[in-house]
Amino acid sequence: MRIVTAGELVGRTCSAGTVNADEVRAIIKDVRQRGDEAVREFTLRFDGVQLDRLRVEKEEIRDAFGHVPSELVATIGRCVERMRRFCEHQLASYQDFDLEIERGLFIGQRVVPIERVGVYAPGGRFPLVSSVYMGVVPARVAGAEEVVVCSPPSHKGSVHPAVLVAADLAGADEVYCLGGVQAIAALAYGTESVRPVHKIVGPGNAYVTAAKREVYGEVGIDFVAGPSEVLIIADEEANPELVAADLLAQAEHDPDASALLVTTSAAFAERVRAEVTRQLAALPTAPVARLSIDRHGLIVVADSPGEVVAVANARAPEHLELQVADPAPFLAGLRNYGSLFVGEKAAEALGDYSSGLNHILPTNGAARYTGGLSVRDFVKVQTVLRAEQGASEVVLDDAVRLAETEGLVAHARSLLARCRK
Repeated sequence: MRIVTAGELVGRTCSAGTVNADEVRAIIKDVRQRGDEAVREFTLRFDGVQLDRLRVEKEEIRDAFGHVPSELVATIGRCVERMRRFCEHQLASYQDFDLEIERGLFIGQRVVPIERVGVYAPGGRFPLVSSVYMGVVPARVAGAEEVVVCSPPSHKGSVHPAVLVAADLAGADEVYCLGGVQAIAALAYGTESVRPVHKIVGPGNAYVTAAKREVYGEVGIDFVAGPSEVLIIADEEANPELVAADLLAQAEHDPDASALLVTTSAAFAERVRAEVTRQLAALPTAPVARLSIDRHGLIVVADSPGEVVAVANARAPEHLELQVADPAPFLAGLRNYGSLFVGEKAAEALGDYSSGLNHILPTNGAARYTGGLSVRDFVKVQTVLRAEQGASEVVLDDAVRLAETEGLVAHARSLLARCRK
């Protein structure tokens, strides 16, 4: 793990991976044209599974509960409930209102849920159970009429039982055994078996991300995400064992994951580097984590707390940890991050799983302009104008003057016709 100064830190340290964009577009086009037939062919080609049907039947979902340990079912249930409570508080901050802006002229907003939402839940080496309720619960709390889940056939030719349990407990209406680009295409354009959705959310590999980018506009998406990231701010009072453990927790996600420590202490930086090496030697996921650490792992030694904050804001990390004796001065300056974890007890992994926060977060610097997935992503804020008889004509006069200034004669006449009435 390299140690550098803040001045040596240039650019971002990770990429979304290499993707053949033409291949992605070709798959999407084929699914759009041939529907289920194309989806089945691509699933056989990429997943090695011949699908008899795309939708997972309710009987299989009920049966899944018998294949998942009861302790895990209870754990998923508690995590779903915490997320639901958090989302309910989020929703309370988005309210309809009606404001009399001038005499007799009312403007306002309506908060309306998106009707049909698609949640992508990756398969891969392990079932990403938490990603299911991270996408489904906020959509359900927001009031979406229909929430559907797509997940690849990663377990005996079907969706993993734990993913099915999570989808059921979170409140999904439909589950489809679909993954990859073909799943995104089916959600966006529909097939004989899958009705199209209005928005697609959820993490995925580089090809899933590229597919979401391609269908954006036809449907909404959460954001274009890259490999996972953590940036830890720590001082000499922090525990190097915990800091190293959190860096490796991020690194084991993916060889392109990014794990950074920023500190003002060169001695602490050396202790953490040694601790990372020690823990890697006994880590079952070391083959992946070591690649990530070797490629993208950095320890940045800054000259001052102000420079620490500047580095963090410039990086705009997905996850930002603050393990310092006095967090207040740092909190005042930190602005760009997906989620913030304050104190050594607030492990980033709690945000990944069980705290009630959402772990679908912006990466690659997107935290400079957006936050993570929330109830907000599943509602539309629609504005409303209402004018009563005898309403103030000041607003109308202002509009006429601006229309004439811009040379939009029909606009001005439309307004003046109301003056004459």
